[in-house]
This record gives sequence, structure tokens and C-alpha cells, in this order.
Amino acid sequence: MPRIYGAVARPCWKDVGGMSSAAKRAGLRGTGVIIRAAILAATTAALAYVAFPLPFSPVPVTGQSFGAMIAGLLLPPGAAMGSQLAYLLAGAVGLPVYAGGRAGIGVLFGPTGGYLWGLVVGSYVTSAVVESGTRRAQVPTTSRCIAASVIGGVVILYALGVVQLALTARLGWLQALVVGALPYLPGDVVKASVAGIVGARLMRYR
Repeated sequence: MPRIYGAVARPCWKDVGGMSSAAKRAGLRGTGVIIRAAILAATTAALAYVAFPLPFSPVPVTGQSFGAMIAGLLLPPGAAMGSQLAYLLAGAVGLPVYAGGRAGIGVLFGPTGGYLWGLVVGSYVTSAVVESGTRRAQVPTTSRCIAASVIGGVVILYALGVVQLALTARLGWLQALVVGALPYLPGDVVKASVAGIVGARLMRYR
């Protein structure tokens, strides 16, 4: 076996502990993703307290979807979805993290529960749209981030929210659309645009 400066040569991909440096880097990246997912779950919970009830609808205006959009932009699809599932689980076990400080599993299956499930699915879709057609080392464009936020954080969120609203509140589909989507659409498109701009900037520092 060759010796270099009196020391036994080791394969360059191994360190003293026997673990490859590539594996260590992967482990550190995985830890970083978990930490970011936890932070973004907490962010969504905090934004739930930014809530404004509307007199004509059981669905309040909230900041939760912004947190889910940012999670979708900054995390891989599975981690983005996991962050929002963690948020839903926290509320289901009794922590007052849903809009207006509500909690309990009943909220998930009530009139507004579809919007909560939409955070989970929407964050996954947002992340998947960002990653599709984007090379691993490439930072997605702001326009792609905005489009991903609109698709995942508005279209998917509204689809699940309106369906559950119609079924649980016994509303017609058109009525559910009118009270559960249309009044919020302009504000949520603005919210998705802001999320896309912020997310595109933050991605440069990942």
C-alpha cells in the first residue's frame, strides 16, 4: 500500500470516522431540511393568528396560506408537505394554532377544514411546480415561483376548500364558490405574488 509522507494513504472519499464526506454532507443537508420544515410549520401557525372574519362567509381571511406557499418554495415536495402536516397535527391534538386560535380534530372535518388540507396538498404542488423543469443547481425564476404559488396556494387550496365547504355546510356548488373563493381571490393572488418574490430571493441563500 503506498505511503505519503510516512502516513498510510486512505481513499480520498473517506474521513477519519469511516463515513464518506459525501454522506456527511447529505446528512447535514437532511438535518437542514428538517429544521427549515419545523420553522415553516411554526410560521404557518403564527400566521394563522392573522385572521379577519367576514360576515357573509364562515371562511376567514388568514395568513396561513402564505406560510404554506413559502414552505413549498423553500423545501422539497415531501418536506413541504410534511411541514404542513406537522402544523395540522399540532392543531388536531389541541394546540390553538388554527385560524382564530381554534384547535381540535373537528376543525379539520368542518366547513373550513378543506382549506387546511389544502395547505398540505398545495405546499407539495407548489414545490413540485418549482422543481419541474428547474435544474438542481439553478435558482428558479421569480415568475416560476409566482406561478407555483398561484397553482399550489390558490388553485389547489380553493379546490379542496370549496368542495369540503359545500359538502359540510350543505351549500350548492355555485354558492360555495361565491362565499368560499371569489371574495378572497384578488387578495390571495397578491399574496401568492408576494410569496413568489420573497421565495425567489430566499432561494439564493439555501
